[in-house]
Amino acid sequence: MKINKKFLVLGLLLVFVLPVLAQTTVPKVTFGLEQSSDPQDFVMSMKLVLFFTVLTLAPSIVIMMTCFTRIIIVFHFLRTAMATQTVPSNQILIGIALFVTFFVMKPVINEINDTAIQPYVREEISQAEAFKNIEKPLKIFMLKQTREKDLGLFIDLRGEGLPQTKEELGLSIVVPAFIISELKTAFQIGFLLYLPMLLVDIIVASVLLSMGMMMLPPMMISMPMKILLFVLVDGWYLIIESLVEGFV
Repeated sequence: MKINKKFLVLGLLLVFVLPVLAQTTVPKVTFGLEQSSDPQDFVMSMKLVLFFTVLTLAPSIVIMMTCFTRIIIVFHFLRTAMATQTVPSNQILIGIALFVTFFVMKPVINEINDTAIQPYVREEISQAEAFKNIEKPLKIFMLKQTREKDLGLFIDLRGEGLPQTKEELGLSIVVPAFIISELKTAFQIGFLLYLPMLLVDIIVASVLLSMGMMMLPPMMISMPMKILLFVLVDGWYLIIESLVEGFV
């Protein structure tokens, strides 16, 4: 009777590994509710709840308060204009957008780390001061990219009057104004990317129609030509350069 090698290896592992694991101490993690008379325990619990809440909101913060929105929308328009379907894939585009976002936001991240995180870890400032120091560089970055018209829209909708300076505006006004400004800018860039690709489609369709090749889909000819054109002009270099310089 032949014995399967996989079952033989599995049996040897069970014989030799399980006794070792049985003698090894394994860390135990428990979660529960207990009564406490120390107010610090309650404060620590609330800090943990706040920490996990911030973690759940972290994707929204990355998407809506950084340059990620503009970059990923431009990438989507580029892929659609070139008619390459799912090439590059969504995972690749999101990965590129995240790393370019990190590159653009590096000065802001360094300032937040130097003025808020590290002083708070060393207990040199309070939690409220740390939040203010985190908010300030983010607000300065967003205000540089936000149009006056968009800021005025949300100031009027709030109905609280004009502040003395832009820095006095709260995040509840700056963030939505920044988002719609980024959407407008991203759509403008996407329109400019569409124009040369649309021109190639029109030329190819006209040539095929004049040659009587009505059964040949123009997309089969225009897509390789658009890819060739994009590669010849070093498109990725130009797009990334333009996007990054737009935030400097």
